[in-house]
Amino acid sequence: MSHLSNLKTRSALLQALREAFYFEGFLEVATATKIPAPAPEEYIESVPCAGGFLRTSPELAMKRMLCAGMERIFQIGPAFRAEELGRKHREEFTIMEYYAVKWSYRELAEFTAQMIKSAAEKLFGKTVISYQGNTVDLGRHSFITVDEAFRKYAGVSAFEADSDGSFDELMVLKVEPELGKECPEFLIDYPAARASLSRLSSADKRVAERWELYIRGMELGNAFGELTDAAEQRRRFAEALKFRAEQGMLAYPEATDFLEALEKGMPESSGCAIGFDRLCMIFCDSYDIAEVIFE
Repeated sequence: MSHLSNLKTRSALLQALREAFYFEGFLEVATATKIPAPAPEEYIESVPCAGGFLRTSPELAMKRMLCAGMERIFQIGPAFRAEELGRKHREEFTIMEYYAVKWSYRELAEFTAQMIKSAAEKLFGKTVISYQGNTVDLGRHSFITVDEAFRKYAGVSAFEADSDGSFDELMVLKVEPELGKECPEFLIDYPAARASLSRLSSADKRVAERWELYIRGMELGNAFGELTDAAEQRRRFAEALKFRAEQGMLAYPEATDFLEALEKGMPESSGCAIGFDRLCMIFCDSYDIAEVIFE
């Protein structure tokens, strides 16, 4: 496709996704792009801006909305991550983030798969498409646990890889390239040490209620069964801030507004963030993110 054609597909995809959200009763919201304090993440660096920071995602603000009583919300807008540049990365990108109260992380995965299927049907009149010379069926989806994927593609348990420090390398080199080859695939149930902002599974405390979505080896989204325990969240933030300090990363102030809202109570919910530009790459059969954005 030409660049102009890709931008037209991008617009049509935005419309199809919004229709899917509206159909399920989601409210479209907008939150600030410049924020006082980002969530302290171990491998994501924010962009400082005039005494604050450009958001790496709208996550903390949207969770405050859940605490205030909203139940199904989404937004599609800009996010920023410092020094990210490559065929799948830009420092500024478009994020699609959404939350649903009373939905489990597995229910959110099913909604996400259906939303992508519906978009393919609206844009192409079919769900089987070609991406970089390979056939992908956006009308189907599959699940694989992180441990199953590591055993299958890396020959080692995910828990062993997490404990011996090889997890990230094996994920990038061995596991990710194999995911979502035939249809969208959800990599679920991360080791507890990699829970991020998700809660631990009630069925197996070794894993967290977290999934990532892959198509043709490309990560598109990250989702959680949301952590609602304020004390545990403070502990995790403190650990992340310590790690960041040890790595010489930016120092962040405490995300006071979010933590205070969490202490007042956040309902059981799940949430997901999808890199919209990457999803556009799939729908436009584009190898490089530059082909689906206007710079």
